[in-house]
Amino acid sequence: MHIRTRFAPSPTGFIHLGNLRSALYPWAFARHNKGDFILRIEDTDLERSTQEAVDVIIEGMAWLGMDIDEGPIYQMQRIDRYREVIKQMLESGIAYPCYMSEEELNKLRDQQMANKEKPRYNGMWRPEQGKTLPAVPEGVLPVIRFKNPIGGSVIWEDAVKGQIEISNDELDDLVIARPDGTPTYNFCVVVDDLDMKITHVIRGDDHVNNTPRQINIMKALGGTPPVYAHLPTVLNDSGEKMSKRNGAMSVRDYQKAGYLPEAILNYLARLGWSHGDAEVFTKEQFVNWFDLDSLGRSPAQHNPEKLLWLNHQYIQNADPAKLAQATKPFAHELGIDTESGPDFTQVVALLKDRANTLIEIAEGSKLFYLPAPQLSAQQISENIPATVVPALKDLIAAIENAQPSKEGYSAAFKQVLANHQLKMPALAMPVRYALFATTQTPAIDSVLVVLGKEEAVNRLSKVVQ
Repeated sequence: MHIRTRFAPSPTGFIHLGNLRSALYPWAFARHNKGDFILRIEDTDLERSTQEAVDVIIEGMAWLGMDIDEGPIYQMQRIDRYREVIKQMLESGIAYPCYMSEEELNKLRDQQMANKEKPRYNGMWRPEQGKTLPAVPEGVLPVIRFKNPIGGSVIWEDAVKGQIEISNDELDDLVIARPDGTPTYNFCVVVDDLDMKITHVIRGDDHVNNTPRQINIMKALGGTPPVYAHLPTVLNDSGEKMSKRNGAMSVRDYQKAGYLPEAILNYLARLGWSHGDAEVFTKEQFVNWFDLDSLGRSPAQHNPEKLLWLNHQYIQNADPAKLAQATKPFAHELGIDTESGPDFTQVVALLKDRANTLIEIAEGSKLFYLPAPQLSAQQISENIPATVVPALKDLIAAIENAQPSKEGYSAAFKQVLANHQLKMPALAMPVRYALFATTQTPAIDSVLVVLGKEEAVNRLSKVVQ
């Protein structure tokens, strides 16, 4: 079997992590099996669908490296195909026009609920042998309903949930086209999955109730249902279903917050799937390891702290040059001219081990691109004790003669500390203040490498004159 999976979002809002996980697993399954991954845009909700939402979906998937083999395929561009199938269904008797008005249907449902019955269409316009249908009312455009089987059950082996059985008595005759001829969601999905030869449908378990209807329509059209795998819900950190209403961040928000796509993908992979105790892994490892048997059955819970920790791991282990390229836009937003001053890759390499996000690296880099501080006499006297000035003068000379490396500057510090019988903080703090007007910097020997010998000596000399 040639594996073909799909991600079929509705472009009616922003795409959050829970949505992206629903794309990641079918993508990984297709890649693992050297199959095809299709992006299908289910845009039949004309009032709520927007091109901007489509763009965000495509951008988010591209950012995470989820490449597609076919698509995006828009349902609204396939309307003629849906109408063709509906016509065939009407001709073959597996669908029929229903003239029950909205008012009649609401009245029927109210009566059923009053009788403590499940509200459902009663089959009034369903043609049966020996049944006389009501007279067609004038001026009423019908909906088209699918003739759902009566009796028996729909049974399927869900790859995540195990065997599921739904009685056909629980299902009424589904509307597959509205009065204006627009096809409905469950019908379009079936036609698309058949036409696109989808072999595995991997999606959220909010679709479980749709599955028996889709299976019945698919079988009526002569198709073989795909393998279904319904993923448990992703909950937010408060235990509610992840959604925009409940404060979920969009994929663009994570980009703007300085997260790496590799970290997001790694995090999403673990929201309902596992491979032993592996916590940090590459995209290639994930694809190699992925299978449906390892999908969890319990809801996954979003953990912002875990995501931030993962992002830190990826930043810490990233190639400095690539990380610098990713960080530059954030630095430029802060007004930092990365082309004027120390080598930005060196700055990033110095800061990355302590940073959780690219924004933190950008903010930390500001220190190295600000003009040399103009310290007042009071600032100097308050932060650089007179007793340390002799050691500071010796340090300036030692730095001038040192190898311009972390090891060279470290040796210069050690020699001066020994000669003046000082502890490292007693000298390092005044040096930091002289260089940047702050006592909070990374390791001082590494800072000197990045700042450069000439600039460091110039700044230090100003406070000992």
